[in-house]
Amino acid sequence: MGRGRSHVARLRARYFDTADGALAAQHIVLRLRKEGRTWWQTAKAPGGTLLERHEHNVELPPASAREVPVPRIERHEGTPVSRLIHDALLKAGHDPATAELTAVYGTDVRRTTREMRTGDALVELAFDHGEVSAGERSHPLCELEIELKSGGPHSMLELAHRWRNRYALWLDTVPKSARGQRLAKGEVFGGPVKAEPPSLDDHSDGPQVLRAVIQACLSQILANASEVAAGSANPEHVHQLRVGIRRLRTALREMEALAPSLIDPAWESTLVSAFRALGRQRDRDQLLHVVQPRLEAVGGPPIAWAEATPPPDPVDVVRSAEFQNVLLALVAATLPTETADGDEDPKPAVQPASARKHLRMRLSKLHRQVVRDGQRYETLEPAAQHRVRKRLKRLRYLGEFVAPLFGSRDAKRYLKKLEPAQDALGQHNDNAVAMAAYRDNTAHDGRSWFAVGWLGARQPASAALCREALTEIAKAQPFWK
Repeated sequence: MGRGRSHVARLRARYFDTADGALAAQHIVLRLRKEGRTWWQTAKAPGGTLLERHEHNVELPPASAREVPVPRIERHEGTPVSRLIHDALLKAGHDPATAELTAVYGTDVRRTTREMRTGDALVELAFDHGEVSAGERSHPLCELEIELKSGGPHSMLELAHRWRNRYALWLDTVPKSARGQRLAKGEVFGGPVKAEPPSLDDHSDGPQVLRAVIQACLSQILANASEVAAGSANPEHVHQLRVGIRRLRTALREMEALAPSLIDPAWESTLVSAFRALGRQRDRDQLLHVVQPRLEAVGGPPIAWAEATPPPDPVDVVRSAEFQNVLLALVAATLPTETADGDEDPKPAVQPASARKHLRMRLSKLHRQVVRDGQRYETLEPAAQHRVRKRLKRLRYLGEFVAPLFGSRDAKRYLKKLEPAQDALGQHNDNAVAMAAYRDNTAHDGRSWFAVGWLGARQPASAALCREALTEIAKAQPFWK
């Protein structure tokens, strides 16, 4: 960062919100920052894509050295971020004209900035080293921001890719504002982020549908991956990260025909490896803290487990070059394709009607397969039973993705019918995985045979419950007809 024409400055900022956090609830930031002798007021809010945000800066009149300006919402009047601030305050029951704002947290950083040309883009690199504080609490900051000043976002992402590999960086979507809000509440990490539906409408063509779904999946993946990479030991962060990866893999598999050029087949192996590595700890926790206590509750013996290779540290999995590079490539895939003259390609590969036709076909096929295999579930081999569970998950995720295109209300009723089967097949699969683990351990501790027998004796009845639950899906009215 010190190369070329770099600039170093100390930046001290205060962040403001209402007492009930009306702005933070909508991911809006209102900041006063002193840069040298000049005060600036800045408002930020999320934009339409993963890389976009609304931002408006106002230079304030000169003040005495000890005078701290008062934030005023009207300074941003007439801008897109102003409308979002007004909406956030109204939603929380405040009058935008009289809402009281208070300082919640602050930052004090040494920033090194440098502009670079890369491809057709001009970007600004900003390396911040300092801390964010709220009251007596503080958290260190050490981060590099890459901001597109002009040109194409793809060139900016190519630069991010090079710097990631050169300096072992990793993506972090948690801004300083969120860290400050957590400190004010006495928290270190944010809560696990669950899946949200994509933003779709009836006029979405194939590439638009696929981009929106990838973006929705990435929103869940990046939020939870950021917490894991930062050292969160909360298993729910890992679980929701795995859910996001599984949903993304469904989208890439079932919706590839909507825009084949957006997808790199090489992503799949990296996503599978990360998914399995992150799941090893969950499988062991399930075995030791759920299955074994159940067995001992019915008189089963304690088990001595063979020394096993410890599961990979989730931090290392998420920070790995392979996983981070795929994340950057997926972010790039959410951006509109540009033509040689810089305009968005006006010729979509799959028109809206054709996109919906393809999605109907995929949903119908998954529905038929689940119903067919459900009728004979008890006769299937364990591997085939597991495939039924994976197809059921793909049916559910694909249904959730495209619900806005076919009627969310009807889709919700249909997806509700899948829940009993999901629960039954999940329990059946967990027992099968546990039974295999105990069988592998019998050479080390013969008492493991008790678990193999006890679990095995219950699998036929469990399979029958799965068949009954799957049979009910045949009665569900498909919403895509």
